Amino acid sequence: QVQLVESGGGLVQAGGSLRLSCAASLRTFSSYVMGWFRQAPGKEREFVAYITRSGGNTYYADSVKGRFTISRDNAKNTVYLQMNSLKPEDTAVYYCAGRYYSGSYYTPDEYDYWGQGTQVTVSS
Repeated sequence: QVQLVESGGGLVQAGGSLRLSCAASLRTFSSYVMGWFRQAPGKEREFVAYITRSGGNTYYADSVKGRFTISRDNAKNTVYLQMNSLKPEDTAVYYCAGRYYSGSYYTPDEYDYWGQGTQVTVSS
């Protein structure tokens, strides 16, 4: 059974940092493009970042570019999201997701597997 388990969320003041982790039980983790999405109350799930299979390329939403860094450790079947200079508008449930086949990686519908999410709350 495939499982993606996020951790590392919490409450932080504006300007602070958090590091999210997503441990995957995917048998061939290195074959999956991994992404992070977030969903705030009353809003649709939105793209945050994704990383290619080898980790050689990363892509970000404009709203987080320069503040967030996605990375992966294929030996540990884990993808990370380092979040710095957090703002109240970053408050959301953050989800990791995995996609096996090539295609677009910017919309939730493109992904095959999802974690349960971890809450990030940024106070002003």
